[in-house]
Amino acid sequence: MKKVKKIILILLLIISLSAIGFYAYLLSTKPQYEGQLQLKGIKKETTVYFDDFGVPHIYANSEKDAMVALGYVHAQDRLWQMELIKRIAPGRLSELFGTKALKNDLFFAGIGINENSEKAIALLDKNSETYQLAMAYVDGINQYIENGKTPIEFQLVGLQKEKFTIKDVYNIFGYMSFSFAMAQKTDPLLTDIRDKFGVAYLKDMGLDGIASTTQLKSYKSKTNDYTEISKSISSLLDKSPIPPFIGSNSWIIGAPKTKNGKVIFANDPHIGFSQPCTWYEAHISCPNYEIYGYYLAGTPFPLLGHNHNYAYGLTMFENDDLDLFQEEINPNNPNQYKTGDGFKNFIQRVKIIKVKDSTTVTLKVKESIHGPIVNGLLTTISSKKPIAMSWIYTQQKNQILKAVHSLSHSKNVTDFYNGVSLIVAPGLNVMYGDSKNNIAWIASGKLYKQEKGVNSNFILNGANGIDDKKEFLSFDKNPSAINPPWNYVYSSNNQPEALDGYLYPGYYLPIDRAKRIEGFLALKNNWTKKDVEVMVNDNTSSNAPELISNWLPTITVSSENEKKAISILKSWKGTNNLRDIAPTIFNKWVYFYLKDTFEDELGKDNFNAFLGTHVMKQTIAIQSQNPNSVWWDNLSTKNHKETRTEILTKSLKETVASLEKQLGNNCDDWTWNKAHTLEHQHPIGKIKALRSFFNVGPFEVSGTNEVINNLMFFYSDNVINEVKGGPSTRRIIDFSDVENSVSILPTGQSGNPMSKHYSDQAEMYNKGAFRKMKLNKAEIIKTSTRLVFKPKN
Repeated sequence: MKKVKKIILILLLIISLSAIGFYAYLLSTKPQYEGQLQLKGIKKETTVYFDDFGVPHIYANSEKDAMVALGYVHAQDRLWQMELIKRIAPGRLSELFGTKALKNDLFFAGIGINENSEKAIALLDKNSETYQLAMAYVDGINQYIENGKTPIEFQLVGLQKEKFTIKDVYNIFGYMSFSFAMAQKTDPLLTDIRDKFGVAYLKDMGLDGIASTTQLKSYKSKTNDYTEISKSISSLLDKSPIPPFIGSNSWIIGAPKTKNGKVIFANDPHIGFSQPCTWYEAHISCPNYEIYGYYLAGTPFPLLGHNHNYAYGLTMFENDDLDLFQEEINPNNPNQYKTGDGFKNFIQRVKIIKVKDSTTVTLKVKESIHGPIVNGLLTTISSKKPIAMSWIYTQQKNQILKAVHSLSHSKNVTDFYNGVSLIVAPGLNVMYGDSKNNIAWIASGKLYKQEKGVNSNFILNGANGIDDKKEFLSFDKNPSAINPPWNYVYSSNNQPEALDGYLYPGYYLPIDRAKRIEGFLALKNNWTKKDVEVMVNDNTSSNAPELISNWLPTITVSSENEKKAISILKSWKGTNNLRDIAPTIFNKWVYFYLKDTFEDELGKDNFNAFLGTHVMKQTIAIQSQNPNSVWWDNLSTKNHKETRTEILTKSLKETVASLEKQLGNNCDDWTWNKAHTLEHQHPIGKIKALRSFFNVGPFEVSGTNEVINNLMFFYSDNVINEVKGGPSTRRIIDFSDVENSVSILPTGQSGNPMSKHYSDQAEMYNKGAFRKMKLNKAEIIKTSTRLVFKPKN
C-alpha cells in the first residue's frame, strides 16, 4: 500500500512539475512591451511606447527606422496570423494542416495570385520610397523571426519559422482582394436558376438595381450544375483560417452639419470574426511624418488611418470585377479552346503542393485568355465543360502597394484621389475627411462596360467573341462625391446611382443600413462625437417592421403562442437588443419563409448556397411582397398551387413550433440574448480541448443582419444564430478634438494568448464602448510601457 501511495505521489509530482514547466514556457512566449533591444537597419535610437491597450506608439528619427520597428513589434504580437495569411494565396496551408486544407490550396494556387505578385514585384522601382519602406518593415519582421520568441501555435503544429518576403506582402493583399468579390459565389447559382426554371424566376432578385432605391449619389442554354462553383468557393472562404471581408459602414459629416464646425469621420469595416482579430493598430511619429494606422497582418501600410490633418477608411464597393466564362473545347484538339478569333492553345502551368503527413500533390493548371480553368481547382465540379475565371486583379497592372502607401502619405484630397486611382481591384468605397473641412467618397476599381445584352450576373460565353468584350472606363467615371452640397457622404455597400445613364453592375446589399444612415444624417445639423458613437452602435432595422406590416395581414393562426407571436411582432419597433423577443421570432420566420419558398426549386445544397449570397438579402423585400411571384408554388405538390398567404402562414407556424421546442412554451423566454451569440474562433481553438485557451467568448450580443451594428449570421433553424462577422473596428475621428478620437477592436491588439491584450477589449466592444486613439505624446508616455530599440552595427 505504501508503495502504491509513493508511486501516486511521484506521478502527481511529475504532473505538477510538468504543468508548472509548461506554464513557465507559456509565460516565456509573452510579447516584450518594455526594456531595451538591439535592431539592425536603424540609424538612431527608436522608442516604442505601448499604451494601456497594447497599441505601439513608435517615435523614430526617420520613417525607415520606424518601419523596421513596426515590423518587429507587429511580428511579436501577430506572427502566427502573418504566417497563416501569407500561405493562403500561394496554396501552402496544407503544409500546416495536412489534407484538411488541400481543397483551399488547390484553388488558390491555381487562380494566379502568386504569379501576379511576382509580376508586380518585377516592375517595382527598387529606389522608390514605397519599396524602401516596405522592405524596412519586412526586415523588422525577419529580425523578430530570427531573434524573437516562437509563438505557441508554431510548436503545436510543428512549424519551423521562415523568412518573410515582399511577395508575402503582395499575396496578402491579393487574398484580401479576392475575399471581397461576390461574383464567384453568385453567378453560377443564378445561371443554374435561369437555365433550369427560366428568367421569370429571376425577376424577384433585384438584379437590375431597381431594388436599391436608396442609392449612393455622385456629384460631378443546356443546363449544367454550375452551382457547384458557388458552393465550393463559399465553403473555402467560410473555412479559411483568415476570414473574408464582407461589407461595411462609413460616413463623414461635413462641417456645416456638426456642432463644432469641423468634420466628423466614422468607419466600421465588416469582416468575418476570428482570433486574433483583423486589424493591428500602430502609431508612427517621425519629424516629417505621422500616422495612426490599422494594418493587416504582414502589410507595411495601413488600410485605415488618420493623423492631425486627415482620416481615411473604406467599405466594400461590391462592384462586379470577376466574370466566369464557359469555354468551348476544340473537338479535334483537347488542348485548344474556341475564341472569337479562332482556336487558341491553353496555357499550362504546374504547381507543387506539399501536404503535411501525406503525399505531395502536383496541380496542373490550364488557362485561357479569360483566366484559369476552375474545374480542376474545385474538386466538386462535375461539369466537363471548362469554366474560366476572369478577375480584374490578376489581369491588370498591380499597383496595390504604391496605392496603399499613397493613401497613408497624402497631403490633400487631390493626392488622396490620385492614390485611389491606382487600385484596379478590389472595388472599394474609399472615404476621406480632413481638418480643412474637405469630405469625400471615391470608388476604387478598374470599371468596365460590356456589350449591350451581355449580363455579367451569369456565366458568359467564352467562345463567341462578344461576351468578353470590355470597354474600360476612365477613372473620372468612377462614382464619387467630393464636398457635395448636402454636406455628408456615406457608404453601406449599397448601389451607387447611375453615371451617364449607366447603373454599374454588382452584388450590392439591400437598402436597410443605407436607409437608416441616410435618415440619421439628412435630418440632423448639430452632430457631436457622442452622437456618432450612439449611431455606430444602432441596433434598429427600419425595414423589418415594414416587412412585418406587409406580411401579417395575410396570416391566419390558431394557437395561443402563434397569436402572441403576432402581437409581439405588431408592436415591434425594429430594435435588436438583448432582451427583445421580436428579433428571435422575426429571424426564425425569415428562415422558414426562405426555406418554404426557395428550397423546393433549388434543392437543399443549392438553397444553402443561396443563403450565403447578397442576392438572397435583396430578394427578401422584393419577392415576399409580390403575390404573383412564381416562387410561391411548391413544385413537389403536383395538384396544388401554393399562394403567398399559404407559404407565409406555414412558415410562421413552423417558426413558433421550432421556438417552443428550442426555448420553451413561454414566449417571454424567447429573448434575443439566448439566440444571438458571438465567439471569436482561433484556428487551433476548433480543437475542443484547446477552445477555452485560444477562443474568446462566447458572448450574448445585440445587433443583427443589416442594421448599422451589423452582427451577421446565416439564417437557419439552429437554436443559436452564431455571429460570423461584423464591425472589425469602430472608429470615430472628430477634427474639432482629434487627439480624443476613439476606436475599439472586437477582442484585442495581440494574437498571443499569454498577452494581457489578447482579449482586453472584447467586453467593451460588446457593450458598444470605445477607447481613445492617442496622439498626444505626453499622454502616451504617462500611460505606457517603454521599449527602446538601439542601433546594432
